Amino acid sequence: MLKLITLLLTSSMTVMAGATISPALPQIQQFFQNEPNSEFWVKLMLTLPALFTAIGAPFAGMIIDRFGRKPLLTGAVMLYGLAGGSGCVLSSLTGLLIGRAFLGIAVGAIMTTSIALIADYYQGPKRNQVMGTQAAFMGYGGVIFLTLGGFLADINWRVPFLIYLSAFAVLPLVIFCLNEPNVESAQAERLAEDADAKLPVGTIALIYALTFLTMVVFYMIPVQLPFYLKSLGQVSNAQTGLAIAASTLASAIISMRYGSIKTHLSFQGVLICLYLLMGLGYVTISLAGNYALVVLGLIIAGLGLGLLLPNMNVWLNAKTPISSRGRVLGGLTTCMFLGQFCSPIVSQPIAQQIGLGVTYGVAGVVMWTLAVLLVGASVKSRFSKAA
Repeated sequence: MLKLITLLLTSSMTVMAGATISPALPQIQQFFQNEPNSEFWVKLMLTLPALFTAIGAPFAGMIIDRFGRKPLLTGAVMLYGLAGGSGCVLSSLTGLLIGRAFLGIAVGAIMTTSIALIADYYQGPKRNQVMGTQAAFMGYGGVIFLTLGGFLADINWRVPFLIYLSAFAVLPLVIFCLNEPNVESAQAERLAEDADAKLPVGTIALIYALTFLTMVVFYMIPVQLPFYLKSLGQVSNAQTGLAIAASTLASAIISMRYGSIKTHLSFQGVLICLYLLMGLGYVTISLAGNYALVVLGLIIAGLGLGLLLPNMNVWLNAKTPISSRGRVLGGLTTCMFLGQFCSPIVSQPIAQQIGLGVTYGVAGVVMWTLAVLLVGASVKSRFSKAA
């Protein structure tokens, strides 16, 4: 039980990487208002960890495939606490951005290693259940950290950075409760299966592409929502944190149900439901004229998003030979966080041209388009098999 709790706690740390300071972005921008292009650089603070997570995750995957899981996870948790907590004391925008970069490297290693350990420790339906629980726990952690971050941001913009120091409370659990899995034994048991197994490059590429695009759209919430809510009226940092946390809570609730949902739907079927819900949520946000309707849209979008992480993880683990698991999961982590990093780069120019409200509506239509394309692909596949 302690092993599972430790993995869930380390997984929740990845949620803190960016979104915890989201409610404080307007105050941070005000603090650095005399810096050139401060609005862009402050928003980049939220997503810069994602860039370095994307860069570091493939290397983390190669390291754990060759040298093992636990040593890298231990070092990454330590780096996470140091780099994340640096925002409490640093007063230069450059220094804060450097700290966020190292935080991203730590997150890449933590995310890749935690998912690999779950895949190593658990098999079959139990793995599906644990993957859903992991995504749900990340969601519940997001609710706590976002809400707490909002209240702490009302005190001072530096205070939310203290949350990252919780990594040092998790570190003893990583050291004493996790064991290095006997990968060689597992490989021997699956030797016959892996002997003829080849990497399904097409399927992996599809999963990577959809994950990247979905994360670009999803991260419009923590990056742009604080500013969108300010444009609708006087909304406090705490209210902003609660609004984003409502979406995260909805994600967590649906993630807990992933195991049962998956028994009735294919991987593609889960994605269709995901994109229909996200599309509806973003269109609702676009049309909302008040805080309550925005929260409703966030909840609907969250219900869809909660299916993404467990579905992609289980799909990849079902298709990937164990000998390549670390590298393939590292690639998935890269796509997730590269999408987060690219989100403001993609959405900010569009929002400046057509406004944030319309931009959310465009994102919703994109999600619906993906759902329609997946339905068409599924129908075509069934007709091909029937023929």
